[in-house]
Amino acid sequence: MPATAGRRAVRAAGVLLALAVIVAGGFLWWTAQVMAPMPQALAAMQSGDDVVVESSRWLVFRPQAGTPRAGLVLYPGAKVDPRAYAPPARAIAAAGYVVVVVPMPLHLAVLAPARASDVQDAFPDVQRWAIGGHSLGGAMAARHAARTPLRVHGLLLWAAYPAGRDDLSAAGLASTSIFGTRDGLVSRAEIEASRAQLPAGTQWIEIEGGNHAQFGWYGQQPRDLPATISREQQQREVVTASIALLDAIAVDR
Repeated sequence: MPATAGRRAVRAAGVLLALAVIVAGGFLWWTAQVMAPMPQALAAMQSGDDVVVESSRWLVFRPQAGTPRAGLVLYPGAKVDPRAYAPPARAIAAAGYVVVVVPMPLHLAVLAPARASDVQDAFPDVQRWAIGGHSLGGAMAARHAARTPLRVHGLLLWAAYPAGRDDLSAAGLASTSIFGTRDGLVSRAEIEASRAQLPAGTQWIEIEGGNHAQFGWYGQQPRDLPATISREQQQREVVTASIALLDAIAVDR
């Protein structure tokens, strides 16, 4: 009997190990299915007369001349190549701000929500910072803002809302929530429910006809609804509202 029980225990352990390998392999396969940047996004990765673009540890977009009036740390959505946010990042930088798009481990911001602190430390000349992100990236940006209120002056949510018990209702920061009426991944009810977790002065920007994927440049996204406006139009509205937030926290020079 003891020998039989031992063999059963070994078999059970083998089954559990096999299941663990399968689950881990499945997770790694899932995270490897990254939504790639469109050609327009890759074109925006080139420096020009108005914006300098650097890509090493992070994707950095900054105005060609002068000291940035403020900075924006931007967290990508889950499983989205960070380069897909190059067009809006570049447009915001052209308005006089440094924008840093932060790659995430396994393309999931939930695995490194505090990376904004490293960015801030690397740019000591930038005195005021907003943190933001798209979808899961926005939720993790809100988490970081809630945990480091003295270092964050603005919160920018693109199709996102604070997760769980992350409460910024008493935070002394400017905040803007931008969402589309055709978003198939983040519902209006979820956005509305987040009002209690954000400062009373939050700006709520509804993009009529906008969807989830058009906050970036990575094509279509599973479960999203078709937008009824062009990607270019949605991007213009996103960039305008984002610059307005940065204008509100900027240092005059």
